[in-house]
Order: sequence, then C-alpha cells, then structure tokens
Amino acid sequence: MLTLYRRLPRRWRAALRDDQGAAAIAETVVIFPALMTLIMLIANIAVWGHASHAAQAAASQGLAAARAHHGTAADGHHEAQFVLDQLGQGPLRNVTVTVDRGDDRTEVRVEGSAMSVLPFLALPIRAEASGPTEEFQPSTEATP
Repeated sequence: MLTLYRRLPRRWRAALRDDQGAAAIAETVVIFPALMTLIMLIANIAVWGHASHAAQAAASQGLAAARAHHGTAADGHHEAQFVLDQLGQGPLRNVTVTVDRGDDRTEVRVEGSAMSVLPFLALPIRAEASGPTEEFQPSTEATP
C-alpha cells in the first residue's frame, strides 16, 4: 500500500495528506439531522395549532346548536361533526365529540390527537365550549 502511495504524483499525495474540510464534513453530519429535526418539530407544532383550532371551532358550533331553545345533544353532536367534516379532518385524528345538555348548562368537548410529523411526538387535542342552556321564559307582565 505504501508503494502505491509513493507512485502517485506529488500534488495528489499532498491532497491526500491534507485534512482541510474534514471538520466541515463532521459538523455537517451532526448539524444537518439536528436542523431537520428542528424544522420538522416546528411543522408538527403548526399542524397541532391547526388541529386545535379546528377542534375549538367544532366545539363552539356544536354548543350553539345544542344550547338553542329547541336544541338537543344530538343536534350539537351533529353540528360539531358537520364542522369537522367541512374543515377537513386531515390534521385531527381519532376525534370524539361529547355533548352534555342539562337544564341549566350545556357543554361540548372535542378530543383527539394531532397528525404527527415526527414519529415520536403525539400531541393531544382537547377543546371545550360551555354556556347556559337557553330556555324560553314567558313574560310575567300583563299586557294592557
């Protein structure tokens, strides 16, 4: 092997002995995966934000339908599911909608998980909306 090395032209031997650039390659090997992971983490947070916004919009619309005067829990569930279908459930996975309509208060919960860009990161989504149940109160005043 040494004799083969000596047979090479002088400038090639100098280039083989020169270590310039070795540190840059080593830094690239370490920094590039870390940088890509950081970029994918930012993308995952953006997907989580979008999924969270979609869940909150569905909970708000479901609450509006369920707490109305003649509304039911089924109306709220249907409206929340309709909004999720319209917004596209792409970033929102494993969605469950729960509507509790009582005499005084109505609550809607939308739970699921955000689509994951990084395989080791699963971000949960939970959105809630609640408000008083609307009820018709007849006027107690007599009209002349």
